[in-house]
Amino acid sequence: MERYFDNSATTQPYPQVTAKVAEVMQNQYGNPSSLHRLGIAAEKEVKAAREAIAQTLKASPGEIYFTSGGTESNNLAIRGVCAASRGRQIISSPLEHPATLNTLMYLKKKGYRIDFIPVDHDGIISLPAFEDLLCDDTALVTVMLVNNEIGSVQPISRLAEIMKRKNKRAYLHVDAVQGYCKVPCDAKTLGADLLSISGHKIHGPKGIGVLYVKKGTKIAPILFGGGQQDNLRSGTENVPGIAGIGLAASLCYQHMATAVPRMHMLRQRLEKGLRENLSDIKINTPENCAPHILNVSFAGVRSEVVLHSLEDEEIYVSSGSACSSHKKEPSYVLTAIGTDRNMIDGSIRLSLSEFTTQDDIDAAVEALTRIVTMLRRIPLR
Repeated sequence: MERYFDNSATTQPYPQVTAKVAEVMQNQYGNPSSLHRLGIAAEKEVKAAREAIAQTLKASPGEIYFTSGGTESNNLAIRGVCAASRGRQIISSPLEHPATLNTLMYLKKKGYRIDFIPVDHDGIISLPAFEDLLCDDTALVTVMLVNNEIGSVQPISRLAEIMKRKNKRAYLHVDAVQGYCKVPCDAKTLGADLLSISGHKIHGPKGIGVLYVKKGTKIAPILFGGGQQDNLRSGTENVPGIAGIGLAASLCYQHMATAVPRMHMLRQRLEKGLRENLSDIKINTPENCAPHILNVSFAGVRSEVVLHSLEDEEIYVSSGSACSSHKKEPSYVLTAIGTDRNMIDGSIRLSLSEFTTQDDIDAAVEALTRIVTMLRRIPLR
């Protein structure tokens, strides 16, 4: 029986979303910029999705822009704001997703100063250090809401308070790809000027994302074409994907009140089971974390071997971020929070969804206990 614990990499789509995408692809196939009946029908799907997502963020529909996913949303937010600003400093954290970090490295080559806020052993940024970094030349602060590897939740609203006090001109971008519909995420409460969302992290389609842009934010396009979406994101809209992410966002948001506490309980059961059955482990996920992520290190084993041993039993986990799991370097997130290198080599991430069951948790604990115990009898090479 399949047990899926890689929901931070991607989620299984809701059946309703799969049906919606197919229905729109088949029947509302007109170009939403066309003035005839088929174009108007497609435009209605885009409008409905924009309104649905705006409602979840307590935003206005005019502040919602559709992209190809979280990577494009982050690029548009970071590069777009910097292109429209005179400031030359960008502040971020060392734990960001590669979509952010690699964009920052690109801008560094263009002459921007990139400053990283120190983090503690839980992966939480230092607010005093952030305040020291913030200056009149700061154009943008970009920090993720929930870390995709260890589940740390950053104090975004506190960042916004400091920015309002010290530099009102700087903009705050929040990568909420991993946090949306998992932790409170309304744009006004967070104080975000820009916020990124990805469809396939919330049981929606791949290849579709959202960027919330607060009204009045100065931002320039990074793609040029037909001028769709108020000239900010040109290109014919992906209507089936937009309809899919709109429905997924509505469903995921509606389920939060019951799904989030349940995921939290299951994650605690998973952690408790591993602690009780195995010695020499390190839980890398902090106590106050997102409900769906548990990152754990096992001494004396290699994560890839554990991963594939679990796969043989149809239990699917990750050895870290899916976007960087093919690289040989140790996790930069676990390195930044001070995890010992030997423990990093034996770390895996188990990430839950609202579809995860208690039977899944118990099966994972049993399999990990047996596999890790067996692998520890084999000397590492």
